Amino acid sequence: MAATSTLSPRTSTSTSIDGDNVPMMENPTQRHNGSGHFQDGDEDPEAGFAHKQAHGPESRTLSLHPSFYILSWIFFSNCTILFNKWLIDNAGFRYPILLTCWHLVFATAATQLLARTTSLLESRHTLPIDRRFFLRTILPIGILYSGSLVCSNVVYLYLSVPFIQMLKSASPVVVLFFSWLWGIANPTMSTLLNILVIVLGVAIASAGEIQFSWLGFLYQVGGTVFEAMRLVLIQVMLSSEGLQMDPLVGLYYYAPVCAVMNMFVALWSEVPKFEMQHLWDAGIFMLLLNALVAFMLNIASVCLIGKTSGLVMTLTGILKSILLVIISVIIWQTTISPLQFFGYSVALCGLVYYSLGYETLSKGYHMASSWAGDAWKSGREGQWTPERRRCILITGILAFISLCIMVGIWQGPTAMRKAQESFPSIFNPER
Repeated sequence: MAATSTLSPRTSTSTSIDGDNVPMMENPTQRHNGSGHFQDGDEDPEAGFAHKQAHGPESRTLSLHPSFYILSWIFFSNCTILFNKWLIDNAGFRYPILLTCWHLVFATAATQLLARTTSLLESRHTLPIDRRFFLRTILPIGILYSGSLVCSNVVYLYLSVPFIQMLKSASPVVVLFFSWLWGIANPTMSTLLNILVIVLGVAIASAGEIQFSWLGFLYQVGGTVFEAMRLVLIQVMLSSEGLQMDPLVGLYYYAPVCAVMNMFVALWSEVPKFEMQHLWDAGIFMLLLNALVAFMLNIASVCLIGKTSGLVMTLTGILKSILLVIISVIIWQTTISPLQFFGYSVALCGLVYYSLGYETLSKGYHMASSWAGDAWKSGREGQWTPERRRCILITGILAFISLCIMVGIWQGPTAMRKAQESFPSIFNPER
């Protein structure tokens, strides 16, 4: 999977325990060739560390509909992020580094158990694990992964989930920048203009943030930089040698290293101020459930590999981010300004164009236009099939829901506050 100047972008779900594996590209150094095989944080069936041949017989026996795997991935990814935010910001467990440590310890135990009882991690036997490989590959990648996890969880103390998602939309830009520095991709004028659009959108969204925090912003930038360096290092150290490592196998090797690294950081930063009462307030069961949900995200990522096309996964990843913004607005009543909405829309449009390329978008437009023209002609002639009627009905419903969502994002928090003031007995029964 060596990168050249004009290759199609390939991606792979990066190992994740904090729900942040969606926008990252495992091989973002490659540019689009018009094929449309890019996935926003998940695996292309032919590419990277996670193509389906690496997963042994168990992955081939799973024969559920692809939509099940997509929905499972979206569910666990968003649940992990929202759960982490709730524990850190609402439940009183304001120890993000210790929380990350707990996730890694749980993941270490779970992957060891799966390695001994299932075939999900059989592909680990194809890796030349020795002292040299560990010191040159596993350890440095694990250190960068640890830094990414720490920053990505600490940022919940300072920024809202919607704003964090807006900042994450610039992740491909950072990854591409480091790939240029490493010399594994060549910059082109079209690519530069494309990423400038993404950066402009993120900048506009940042300018519209009402509760902006420079410290939180720097933590998010730090997490993005660590993750970008990790992905490029994986490209340099593993992919160039033809090695494969799916998300679960990656977690099998990286989790113990990251747990030790994070514990050293926690001993210095959070353990001295740790209070057991905060642990009881959050609840042992909730912490266990949180670690399980985070681990299930990696299971969902592995099961998803090779089940869908790159085009579907690109759009699914963007949809996941939008849903996360909407859900967090509803839960935490976060106010989204019109300027933020506009900036995020610009960034997403730039990301879609970067991911798919002009040829794929043009082809999709012509196919949609042709289908709409045929449907209109058939309708006028009274020859609409039941399938077309259902498609038009579903499209209309989705358009109406989208309109309601946009109105809800702008007016939802205000409406919720007015409802609480008007009906205090319903929203605050203890009063």
